[in-house]
Amino acid sequence: MVDRTGRLGRGRWHRRSAADEAGTARVAAPDRTDVLVVGAGLAGLVAAAEAADAGRRVVVVDQEPPASLGGQAWWSLGGLFLVDSPEQRRLGIRDSAQLALDDWLGTAGFDRPEDFWPEQWARAYVEWAAGEQRSWLRAQGIGLFPVVQWAERGGHQAGGPGNSVPRFHLVWGTGPGVLTPFVRRVTEHVRAGRVRMLFRYRVTSLAVHDGRVTGASGEVLVPDGAARGAPSSREVAGEWSIAAGAVVVASGGIGANHELVRRNWPAGHGAAPATLLSGVPDSTDGLMLGVAATAGGRLINEDRMWHYPEGITNHSPVWTAHGIRILSGPSPLWLDAHGHRLPSPLFPGFDALGALRHVTASGHDHSWFLLDHRTIGPEFGLSGSEQNLDMTGRSVRKLLTERAGGKVTPAVRAFLDRGPDFLTAGTVPELAERMNRLVGQPLVDGRELERTVRLRDEQVRTGLGKDPQVVATALARRYVGDRRMRTVEPHVLLDPAGGPLVAVRLHVLTRKTLGGLETDLSGRVMRADGAVLDGLYAAGEAAGFGGGGLHGYRALEGTFLGGCLFSGRTAGRAAAADTA
Repeated sequence: MVDRTGRLGRGRWHRRSAADEAGTARVAAPDRTDVLVVGAGLAGLVAAAEAADAGRRVVVVDQEPPASLGGQAWWSLGGLFLVDSPEQRRLGIRDSAQLALDDWLGTAGFDRPEDFWPEQWARAYVEWAAGEQRSWLRAQGIGLFPVVQWAERGGHQAGGPGNSVPRFHLVWGTGPGVLTPFVRRVTEHVRAGRVRMLFRYRVTSLAVHDGRVTGASGEVLVPDGAARGAPSSREVAGEWSIAAGAVVVASGGIGANHELVRRNWPAGHGAAPATLLSGVPDSTDGLMLGVAATAGGRLINEDRMWHYPEGITNHSPVWTAHGIRILSGPSPLWLDAHGHRLPSPLFPGFDALGALRHVTASGHDHSWFLLDHRTIGPEFGLSGSEQNLDMTGRSVRKLLTERAGGKVTPAVRAFLDRGPDFLTAGTVPELAERMNRLVGQPLVDGRELERTVRLRDEQVRTGLGKDPQVVATALARRYVGDRRMRTVEPHVLLDPAGGPLVAVRLHVLTRKTLGGLETDLSGRVMRADGAVLDGLYAAGEAAGFGGGGLHGYRALEGTFLGGCLFSGRTAGRAAAADTA
């Protein structure tokens, strides 16, 4: 189970994890190791486990305290991208590796010379997702929720962005459920003396001799009792240096470093929003990417990012500017800052990047969801392990009593009651007045907004209608997973029986870094001249989840954790072979 501070209580999290083995006392660093892994997040733990399984001595260094073992993956909802899985087939979903690859390539939009390795990684990843991934997950003890979710529907023509079918498989246990097997594997190696975990060790430089990376050095930070995900001190207590046969960079992306986000903000998206929320802890600072680049590694696609336009301010923040993403069904009206509907197909859950571009190009840094209380229960989900305690705690009882039947979950109820971005009212004009008061500007015309809602309602009353969102919502309900769990029966929003109207102010939420260190299919980091930088590997977000950007411009979802697993496994095995 997970408590509100982000700690795991009684449950299946290993009682004596690698963090427990290291403890909070200072652990002396060895002078040399076979494989040095930078970062104790999911990709780093997978790489360490694989290298240690191959008999290599491994040291894992991380700048955070032991409490943050697992990094940002711990906070994840736990979605994985699988293709033609038994879960899909049981629900009547017809998927194939070719369809998934077509969707991936249409979504990624690879169009640069430096996309060579990213596309190779994309093809390899889809093949893995359609093949070995599921059996490998089962071998790790990772189970999947039986109802497959449909994220990033796209709404574009065939060959364009989006998933043609549902592929978002939730892990039973969410992010902690994904991490647990690898924490267990690393812990076993810690006890056997094959792995050393060094927390509060920050890398500031990589050693390079005769064109090969031969280790790393950096600063020892003072001990810090910060809770999981909370900001920790950067006060320096000393220095360290470790020689290594190979170094794996698994340090994450740049999502919490808003200076880097703004510096790399992509062209064509308008100006970076004045207000950004962070979907990742402060430690996701991207500084290790600069260290690797200084050593000769090539950074590519730095302007490709996967930020969400549906962020809300956390009423109980853990890290700086802590935001949560709303995972909405297709029914709420998505409005810009002036109360105008976003154009088709920019409906909730369809095209996150398209919606982001539209919002940021508008000159305002917020938009709105408008719905009623009847819709919010079945259609509003929240991303994150701590926002889904029934799934995280593997509690069927909670699932049935707190979620089934379209109930408003306790997490969503907390935002309705205490979330600063949530507003309710009995009428549209009253709601518009509250929207304007919240942002401090009279941007929304109440009468015009009421007409917008009425026109939408008239389309619903027909039972058919020409409104693209009404049509798309009706189509979504043809899929049993949406009909039973994610999409409310179409109804008019102005019917008082639906309960009070709800408006939710949405912010841009930083999350995933899609570019990174360019790597070949073994996870070896490349130089600017196209040659391999011997001795250096990269995995997870630091590698753009593989190759320096296997997602291209946008992601199909379920590929954050999966990308960490796939690239971490690849880099760990390759680094072990390199040091044999």
